[in-house]
Amino acid sequence: MNLNIDKAKKELILRAYERGITKPRDFMILKNEISEEFKVDSLPNYGLTQIYEKLVKDKNIKTNKGLEKLLRKAKVRTLSGVAVVSVLTKPYACPGNCLYCPTEKDMPKSYLSNEPAVMRAILCEFDPYRQVIMRLEALKKAGHSTDKIELIIMGGSFNSLPLDYQYWFVGECFRACNHFAQKNQKSNLKNQNLGVASRQYLIFNIQLKTEQIKNEKARSRIIGLTLETRPDLINEKELLKFREMGCTRIEIGVQSIYDDILKKNKRGHGVKEIIEATKLMKDFGFKISYHMMPGLYGSSPKKDLEMFKELFSNSDFQPDQLKIYPCVVVKDSELYDLWKMGKYKPYTPKQLEDLLCDIKKIIPPYIRISRLIRDIPEESILAGNKITNLRQVIDNRSQKEGWRCQCIRCREIRDKESFNHINKKTKLKTNRIEYNASGGKEVFLELVDNDYHLYALLRLRIVETQNFASLPGAIIREIHTYGEAIDVGKKGEASQHKGLGQKLIIEAEKIAKEMGCDKIAVISGVGVRGYYKKLGYNLEDTYMVKKL
Repeated sequence: MNLNIDKAKKELILRAYERGITKPRDFMILKNEISEEFKVDSLPNYGLTQIYEKLVKDKNIKTNKGLEKLLRKAKVRTLSGVAVVSVLTKPYACPGNCLYCPTEKDMPKSYLSNEPAVMRAILCEFDPYRQVIMRLEALKKAGHSTDKIELIIMGGSFNSLPLDYQYWFVGECFRACNHFAQKNQKSNLKNQNLGVASRQYLIFNIQLKTEQIKNEKARSRIIGLTLETRPDLINEKELLKFREMGCTRIEIGVQSIYDDILKKNKRGHGVKEIIEATKLMKDFGFKISYHMMPGLYGSSPKKDLEMFKELFSNSDFQPDQLKIYPCVVVKDSELYDLWKMGKYKPYTPKQLEDLLCDIKKIIPPYIRISRLIRDIPEESILAGNKITNLRQVIDNRSQKEGWRCQCIRCREIRDKESFNHINKKTKLKTNRIEYNASGGKEVFLELVDNDYHLYALLRLRIVETQNFASLPGAIIREIHTYGEAIDVGKKGEASQHKGLGQKLIIEAEKIAKEMGCDKIAVISGVGVRGYYKKLGYNLEDTYMVKKL
């Protein structure tokens, strides 16, 4: 059967090439035609790219960009300009005791064994090396570029784990990216360091730095590293360590900005810790993602809406990104017991939908809503939201009601814009938004077209008095060019190779100079240091710095 499917896939590509098919609908019709002819139930896209590449290599067909796009699976995974690789740490005791968190045995706190990302981690025995290789291979087989990697390390509060394990885990992720690029078609999944790291962290620190140096010129470069933690675990020492590891973004579990709600849900910290952590992270240049949880025990839709209004207007908060995880009831949580006793009732589908619509109507254009729900399988949710395509439901509603979410994710260019609009000499304009945040001034620069599609953005932070001697008063916290991820060194039509990022950097340097700064820093991912070196930046400690 497998042999027959492979033959069918080869015939599919050959006929699509011969007929000049470039539209998804025509491709689906051809798929059905081939399936009937070869008597197979279906022809999944998985593996089509490899067959296509072999046909090109054997000179049976010529390179065809239109066909390549059709063969890619789940294009959205790389439409933000990078390939996202998420990995999970081993189960360890969590410093928190939150009311809503599941405590499933042998699982990292707050994670369930039937979540997709967790299932992949279990399959790899939580080995970081194997997890990274597995994801890179899956992306490659689905036709995605794996040159620019955004690595996300999940599993709860990363810096609550043993120190040697932290350095070992990150080092293995870098090593996997370096090895994948070398072996490409046939990767070795065996890892001699499988299990909990037991040697001194200094040894793993040296190994990490060695792999980071290799990664600067590797084929699969880690251009961004995200770590998860709690607000009360953030301090200057921890942030210096995070930078040493190559971290560029921190996701913190905020959940609520009201002390009474935090206390009722046993978060173990207050709003004071959230405010202090936010300022410290911004002054270090990190991008910040808040995890927010509407529908917590003791809250209400009205109170939650007021919370988000304050989140967007109070200078003590102002996150760069949001992951909104509506509270749900799962087994092995204290909230489950309260729900059984009738003391907790989650929002109805309409209440939740109305709330999320109201939030999306007021969100500033410099914040990105990365997630609207958490990827918890329906069978694990005993009460609460079970609508898996909630974002799509809300998008459809916004179109019917005639309003549009202004968040970054809803404005990012996708396929059609990145490959068509910009090539018709569309005039892009630079928008500049300034706002006060955590004792400093934030300058948000964006390149947009007349329809307010977002092509590139930059976040510049200016502080009058920098508390950290190694950092100047001006620091670029984020630069991102949107559009489909393109291989390093390749030039194509996509917006990633139009020099948009460089244009914004030049503008940021000009603004920093006007505001009296003589130096500017960039919180650079390890794999993108070479790019900044070409623009006159030099590595100082863990930042790329340039004199103005």
